[in-house]
Amino acid sequence: CEDGNFRGDLAYRRKHYVNDRPLIPAGNISVKRDVLEGIARCCCHLGKKEEALNACEKLRTEVSNTCHLTCVLQLELSVHEHCRDLTNSISSLQQLCCLHPYHPWYWLNLAMRFQRLLESDGCPDRCCTEEEHDQQQGASNILQLKTIMCLIRTRLLIEILRIQQLSFVLENSQRALQDIEEALHILQPTEKMLQTVSEVMAEDLNPEKMREENQDGESLSGLYIKKFDDRWWNKLHNKMQEETPSLSMHRPLEETKMYFYT
Repeated sequence: CEDGNFRGDLAYRRKHYVNDRPLIPAGNISVKRDVLEGIARCCCHLGKKEEALNACEKLRTEVSNTCHLTCVLQLELSVHEHCRDLTNSISSLQQLCCLHPYHPWYWLNLAMRFQRLLESDGCPDRCCTEEEHDQQQGASNILQLKTIMCLIRTRLLIEILRIQQLSFVLENSQRALQDIEEALHILQPTEKMLQTVSEVMAEDLNPEKMREENQDGESLSGLYIKKFDDRWWNKLHNKMQEETPSLSMHRPLEETKMYFYT
């Protein structure tokens, strides 16, 4: 099995993507996970998106802790990214943010995907009806707010974590903060909006609590993960609606799945 695994990894590195299903000894869950991940990646490179996602779904049935689940979500994300499926990439990143709420780079990547979706939507079409134009503008406003929300969350997390950072890690954080400032400058949120977003996104950012809630490697038995919208977005959206009524025109993206393991 180990020899077959090695040959498979070597073929993948050489970009020889073959969708084979080797025999796996019964009960060898570790090798089964490795093989399924290899199948997913090969199918992805061969343009077989559905087969790749089916392999990811089989991997989900084998997860037993948060590390396994993180790997599956990252694998799904890579498949969606390879297929340029922006909406499902956002869904995977939202799930990663729910699983690891204090991981700044997941939040930054999510902000970048929202920004790409905002840019791809472009300006509302002036040739459509007034109602359709208003709906498009409302959806654009929502995407802009979601981008700002994730940028602010990232900034807050980096500012807390960089106290403990040194060397190139600290340099990466400093560059990320500069990129965030540039992105916010382009989006041009009002001071009131920045204040409201910062207040909402900082509510659960207590350094002591963050250390206590580290879930790396935690068993999924009985683990409850709240939906992304329920945990952050709905709270922010409700507050912002009071200032910007047009936000209510938004038809939300597909909600993040909620996991409840027993």
